[in-house]
Amino acid sequence: MDSAISLEESIPESILQPFFSATNSSTLNKALENLIELARTTDGRSDLASKNMLNPTLQLCKLLSYPSSGDTLLLALKLIRNQCAGELRNQNSFIKQNGVDIVSNIISSKEIVNDSNHGLIRMGLQVLANVSLAGEEHQLVIWNHIYTLKFLEIAKIRRKETCDPLCMIIYACVEENHELLDKLCSDRVLPLLVEIIRTASEVGFGEDWVKLILSRTCIEESYFTSIFSNLQYPHPSIETTNTFTQEQSFLLSILSEMINEQLEHITLSKLFALDIFKILKTSLGVVDYASRPKSGLPTGSNDIDALGYSLCILRDICAFDPLNKEGHVDMVDPLLSLGFIEMFLDLLRELEAPSIIRKTMKHDENEETKTHSGKLCPYKGFRSDIVAVIGNCAYGRKRVQNEVREKNGILLMLQHCVTDDENPFLREWVGRECRESKGG
Repeated sequence: MDSAISLEESIPESILQPFFSATNSSTLNKALENLIELARTTDGRSDLASKNMLNPTLQLCKLLSYPSSGDTLLLALKLIRNQCAGELRNQNSFIKQNGVDIVSNIISSKEIVNDSNHGLIRMGLQVLANVSLAGEEHQLVIWNHIYTLKFLEIAKIRRKETCDPLCMIIYACVEENHELLDKLCSDRVLPLLVEIIRTASEVGFGEDWVKLILSRTCIEESYFTSIFSNLQYPHPSIETTNTFTQEQSFLLSILSEMINEQLEHITLSKLFALDIFKILKTSLGVVDYASRPKSGLPTGSNDIDALGYSLCILRDICAFDPLNKEGHVDMVDPLLSLGFIEMFLDLLRELEAPSIIRKTMKHDENEETKTHSGKLCPYKGFRSDIVAVIGNCAYGRKRVQNEVREKNGILLMLQHCVTDDENPFLREWVGRECRESKGG
């Protein structure tokens, strides 16, 4: 109580009075708690806007020092956050009263960032997130702080509690503003996005904002290669058994998930499929095919996961119907001229026989050794994914259907038309591919 009284004595009466008058509370913290509760409702926020309570709250934040007044500062930020939740008058007032400067300076201060006070940082980011939803004018003011990399150190905090609201702010700014999207992926600001991906890769995420950012930058626009290359190992001499990093395989997993979930609604950049195909070919050359798979994706191996997720992405890209998408550029056409189908048919030929065939052919030890020759699937589902790529490609594309027939692909497929414990739905995928390659 004595510390609370001492704090209140250091704050000008003109700033304290609005809090006490609005709540009839005996202490500042109690007044803030009551106002926070009031601002949880639409009517409450409207009432506080009519009383212009945002201005004294911002002024209070400027006067509070950290860490001595950390609890009061958290309450003040929480009150601002609630006041700016969908109340345009408060959102406008926040901009006019330099609220972006005030809050940004607080949460990016060395004392708070170095102390890893995640509660204060998260609350301040939630304030800016609420304000960013008011429109382009508000987003541009906030973006000026993102562009100066004030939030780079915050992005390096490996906590989903701070990463989620930071991603919400960024997505609100770039969702419909191509100029800001370009700046986000520029050499100057890209380190911020890279650190966000590193954080999400390490600790996960609670909300989908990071997925939406990556979909926007990597799938719909042509920034994938730049982002992907910035996630590689920082020094060529670093000792590792993997070619790909955890962050790169994480990025591919997110993009695979987004394409699979939004196949009918997503717009692909022209370069994306080609970039993924390059990654697939690289991963095919570094993966060891000597160990029997223990699981599907993710496997825990960066290289195998990069192979698997790039293969899944191509599988789903090939599922875009070239016949029924008005104005849609078929992403498969550029791949076909690069030996796309032949590569997958060769992959299938190089694999050992499916498990049920191996079991029926196992008569003696010598024959067992013989039938086990060939590459092992690096993960469960690998064989099914290869067949699925070929089958999806063949749908509605006479060129692919002809190529599969000419390269004896139908017979090859029929050899895999079995139930396989390591490859779910293998028989169904083979059946579909054979129907397509025969012309439907």
